[in-house]
Amino acid sequence: MNAKNYNIHPSVYFIIAALLIAYFFPREGKFRYQFYEGKPWRYGLLTAPSDFPIYKTDAEVQAERDSALKKFEPYYRLDDTIESEKIDKLRADYRTMLNRRATPAYMQYIESKLQKLYRSGILSPQDLEELKKAGYPRINLLAGNVAQSHYSSEFFTVKTAYEFIINNCPAQLDKSVLQSCDINNYLVENVTYDKTTSDKVREEILNSIPLANGLVQAGERIVDRGEIIDNHTYNVLRSLKIVHETKSGGTQRQSIIMGGQFVLVFGILFCFWLYLWSFRLKILHNRKNALFLVLCVFVSCILTELCVTYGLFNIYILPFAIVPIVVRTFFDSRTALFTHLVIALICSLMVPFPHEFLLLQIIAGMVVTFSLRDLYERSQLIRCAFFIFLAYTLCYISLSIYQEADIKKIHGMMMLYFGINFILLMFTYILVYMLEKTFGYVSSITLVELSNINTPILKRLSETCPGTFQHSLQMSILASEAAAAIGANAQMVRTGAMYHDIGKMANPAFFTENQSSINPHNQLPFDESAKIIINHVSDGIRIAEKAMLPPAIIDFIRTHHGRGKAKYFYNSFKNQYPDREIDETAFTYPGPNPFSKETAVLMMADSVEAASRSLKEHTEDNIRTLVDKIIDGQISDGLMRNAPLTFKDVETIKNVFVEKLKIMYHTRISYPDLKKK
Repeated sequence: MNAKNYNIHPSVYFIIAALLIAYFFPREGKFRYQFYEGKPWRYGLLTAPSDFPIYKTDAEVQAERDSALKKFEPYYRLDDTIESEKIDKLRADYRTMLNRRATPAYMQYIESKLQKLYRSGILSPQDLEELKKAGYPRINLLAGNVAQSHYSSEFFTVKTAYEFIINNCPAQLDKSVLQSCDINNYLVENVTYDKTTSDKVREEILNSIPLANGLVQAGERIVDRGEIIDNHTYNVLRSLKIVHETKSGGTQRQSIIMGGQFVLVFGILFCFWLYLWSFRLKILHNRKNALFLVLCVFVSCILTELCVTYGLFNIYILPFAIVPIVVRTFFDSRTALFTHLVIALICSLMVPFPHEFLLLQIIAGMVVTFSLRDLYERSQLIRCAFFIFLAYTLCYISLSIYQEADIKKIHGMMMLYFGINFILLMFTYILVYMLEKTFGYVSSITLVELSNINTPILKRLSETCPGTFQHSLQMSILASEAAAAIGANAQMVRTGAMYHDIGKMANPAFFTENQSSINPHNQLPFDESAKIIINHVSDGIRIAEKAMLPPAIIDFIRTHHGRGKAKYFYNSFKNQYPDREIDETAFTYPGPNPFSKETAVLMMADSVEAASRSLKEHTEDNIRTLVDKIIDGQISDGLMRNAPLTFKDVETIKNVFVEKLKIMYHTRISYPDLKKK
C-alpha cells in the first residue's frame, strides 16, 4: 500500500531527533579524565597544574546550610499606626452610638486591652500556621528600624484577640454587654511578614558557608595509575574538574561544543537513515514506522542523558535491549540490530567508560537477534532476557579480569544492576501491547491469541455459521502454507483467514456452506441476493471494529473479495436477461483490491477453497485446472494489480494450493469386512 502521501517527510524526524538529543547532551566532555569513586585510576601520574580549592560536595554544603538555617528567625514588621487608628475609631463610635449600650468602664477596659493586644502583635491565621509548619519558635519583630526577638506563641490572631478580651473580663463587667460592643470592628492584623528583610538575612547566612574545606598546591601529587580512587581523591579530582571547566567555560565555547555534538549525533542518525533508504525503503516511506524507529532512538538517548547528568542510577540498569526486542517484534532482525547499534553508539558518547559500555551493549543486541526470531509466547521473552543477563555478566567478568588481572576487582553490585535490568526486560510484554494500541501494529503474540478458536468471535462463528467456520479453517491452512512459501507473514495470513468471513454471522442462512435444504435465494431477485452476499464484507468490518480487532486484520475482511463481482448472481442475471442493461455496481464488492502479499494470498485461497468443494473428482489434474482458472481469472480481472507479487510467487502459490488440496481431499482405502464362517 502506498504510504508516501504525507505532509511531513519522514526524514525530518531524524533531523529533529538529532537537534533534541544534542540539546540535552551532557556537557561533561570538557574534562578529559573520567573517574569513578572505588574504581582504579586508568591514566598516568596526575599532579595539580595550579593552586585550587577542594570543594565540598553538594550534600556537605547542603547539610551545613540546613544546620545554619535552623538558627534563622524570619522577620515581621509591626505597623504601629493601626493601634491609634482603631482606638480613635472606638472613641468616636462610643460618642455616637456605643454610649447607649455600655458605660465608660466598658470602654476603658476595651481600650486598655486593645493597646496591649496591638503592642503584643496580631498576626493573620495563615502566617501563624506557616510559622508552626516551618518550625520557627521565634521571630524578629521590626518596629521602625529596631528588631526584637519574640516567641511565636506570644502573638494573637483576630479570633484569639477577641476571645482574650471577652475571657479576661473583670467580674464587675457583663460579658454580654462587651459582646454587644462589636469589638471585632476594632481588631485587625498589625504584624505582617517582611519578605525582603527575611530573604536578605537568609541569603547572608547561606553565603557565609564556605564552599571549600582545603587547598591543593601547584605540583602536588593527586593520583597515579592503578590507584583506587578513595573519597578524598575523588573530591580532589572533582574539584580539579570544576576549576578546569570554570576557567575554560563560556557561552561561545558551549555553543561550539553543542554544534559538534549535533554534527556527531546527526552523522550517526544519517547512517541509520541511509540503512533504511538502502534496505528498508518501505519502512522509511511510511511516516508511522519512521516515527516509531526515531522515537526508539530518541527515548533511549534521553533516558541515558538524564541518568548521566543527574546521576539517577547506574547506567546498566537501563534495559537497552528492550529496543531490539520491540523492533524485532514489529519489523525484522536486521533493522532491530541496526537500531540498537545506533543507540549504543550515541549513548557511548555520554556514559563513563564508553568502550566497556559499547562492548556490553553490542553483545546484548546480538544475543537478542540470535535468541528471539519471533515472539509468540511469554516463555520466549523470559528466555531471551535470561540470555541477555548471562551475556552481560560473562562479558563484564571477562573484561574486568582482562583489564585488572585480579578477580577481587570484580564489583558485585554490577550483578545486582544486571539483575534489575533482567527484571525490567520482563515488562517488554506489556510494552509491546501498549505500542500495538498506540501505533496500530500487530505482533506475533497478538496474532497467536486472536487465532485461538475459543475467542468470542470465532466461537460465535462456529456456532452460528458452522460451514463458514470450517471453510475458514481449511482456508487458513491453504493461505498460511502459501504465504510461508513466498516469504510473507504466515501467522498474519492464518489469523486473517480465521476472521475474513465473520460478516456472514449477520445472515448465515444465505450462504451455501451453512444451508441444509432450503435456499432463501430462490425467492429473491438476483440483485437482492447479490446485495445480501456483498454486505457480508461491511457487516464483517462492523463486527470487527466493535470487537476492536487490529486494523491489519480488518484489512483482510475488506480485501478478501477486492473489487470483484458476486459472479454467481451476476452471471445468472446476464444469462436470464441478456438484453437488459445491468447495474454493475449492484454486483460488485466495495473493495479495495489486495495491496500486500498477505491479502493477495488470502483472496486466492478464499476463492480456491470455496470452488474446490464443487469438484466431483479431486484428482490432481482437476485441482490444478481449477486453481489455474481461478487465480488467472483474478489476475486478468485486475484484482492483483496493487499486490507486490511476482510471476514466480504466483506459480509457487498455485503449486502449494494444489499440493494442500490433494492432501485435504485424499481418498481413504476401504476397510474389508470380516467374513463370517
